Amino acid sequence: MCYSAQIQADYRKYVRMFGAHMSIREFAQLYWERAEGSNIKIPKAMDAAFSVPQTDEERRIREAIDRFNGDQATKLEQELFKQRARLADAERTLQSKTTKAATESKRIATSKIESALRGLDDLRRTELEDRDSRIFPGNYAPVMVMEDGKRVIKPMRYHCRPAGKPAFYDKKYPGLYNARFDNLEGFWKGVFGYSHGLIVANAFYENVKRHRLEGRDLAEGELEENMVLEFKPQPAQDMLVACLWSHWQSPGEPNLLSFAAITDEPPPEVAAAGHDRCIIPIKPEHIDAWLNPDPRDLAAQYAILDDRQRPYYEHRMAA
Repeated sequence: MCYSAQIQADYRKYVRMFGAHMSIREFAQLYWERAEGSNIKIPKAMDAAFSVPQTDEERRIREAIDRFNGDQATKLEQELFKQRARLADAERTLQSKTTKAATESKRIATSKIESALRGLDDLRRTELEDRDSRIFPGNYAPVMVMEDGKRVIKPMRYHCRPAGKPAFYDKKYPGLYNARFDNLEGFWKGVFGYSHGLIVANAFYENVKRHRLEGRDLAEGELEENMVLEFKPQPAQDMLVACLWSHWQSPGEPNLLSFAAITDEPPPEVAAAGHDRCIIPIKPEHIDAWLNPDPRDLAAQYAILDDRQRPYYEHRMAA
């Protein structure tokens, strides 16, 4: 499973690299919903693309971002005040008597103060870091699709809810951020051959077990230990990651654009690191054919996936 990826979050680079158009309406709606309180997670690097708006629509998006950030800062400052008061109370108690409750309260307050300060620092920080472009299941990302014969960039949630499926599928099937190659005509039969997309990524991240990474069996009494590895193609490059996407609609519910990355059996170096899945980066010459599939000719789509880019993936412990 590709549980996280380092993506190209700036829609403007899709426009420059691929001649794509931005679907400003979907971006504006997404940012408005987040500013209104919806639990929408957008990478900081995606917000940063609107830091210097050029049009009225982009200025409205910038205003929604500023409103959201202001609300978040207020919540964090309130939490900081609350936890500092809690810490002071615990320390006063501990000056006269050491109790388990006061010790635990001090520990929790200290941890929450540190978390709130980190959150405020992140909100105020203007220089982007690599982590600002990482997506996880439930995060939004720019996805390139084909619409009316044109390449278009739309913001979509990384966890696909196929059209026609109930909303509770999000919890029932938490792994729907990946679409297995061997299940494209099974679970994904209403999407594969109909709604294809691409994201641009330069790394992906996987959970692996330490003993598998080290190429050994668990020792007697040893518990499994999870590790997160970063896989990067060599030489370093942007990858066009094959995706499926869907436009979910239901009466009385907000529309949802969402996607899943297609994964397949891993190349030897990924398997040797202890993981059993890998993304599929397609070749640039297949972009339009992939984005404009014919459901009557699935063989052509499989051919694109089979004729994939096959870089060597180096791995390291994720930061």
